[in-house]
Amino acid sequence: MNNNDILSRLCSTFNLSEAKMAEIFAQGGLQTSQEQIRAWLQKNNDPAFQKCSDPELAIFLNGFINDRRGKKEGAQPVPEQRLTNNIVFTKLKIALNLQAQDIVDMMSLAGGPLSKKELGVFFRKPGHKHYRVCKDETLLVFFKALQLQYSREQPGEARPQ
Repeated sequence: MNNNDILSRLCSTFNLSEAKMAEIFAQGGLQTSQEQIRAWLQKNNDPAFQKCSDPELAIFLNGFINDRRGKKEGAQPVPEQRLTNNIVFTKLKIALNLQAQDIVDMMSLAGGPLSKKELGVFFRKPGHKHYRVCKDETLLVFFKALQLQYSREQPGEARPQ
């Protein structure tokens, strides 16, 4: 999945306004404008479209963790220069305070049944013998599960169109 899709899906799922997204970016350590966010949320074929880089998405995800769980004392995490689906999955798991069983239950409702054992391999370190790369299909099912779970629970702010 590309970074702009991930950003757009999070915006949609959690009903985030551009102002709220700018606040989340700031919590992660990047001051950005609503115009920049709007450019990241455009479709690929739109002339105003701008690609969201890995470090920018990592900053947003770190800010999302801070927004949802509260900012930790001390030094903030350094944004990754290279993101993978596994890192995105892990950061969302942390931000939403999801346990393995929560994810298994959510994904089975979204049509992508996964056992705890199958899920655990995505959260291991890349050098671990049981590590497995999270494919786009798995991340898409997770986003569908998030949409089912959180869009009906969150009255939140409406994003202006």
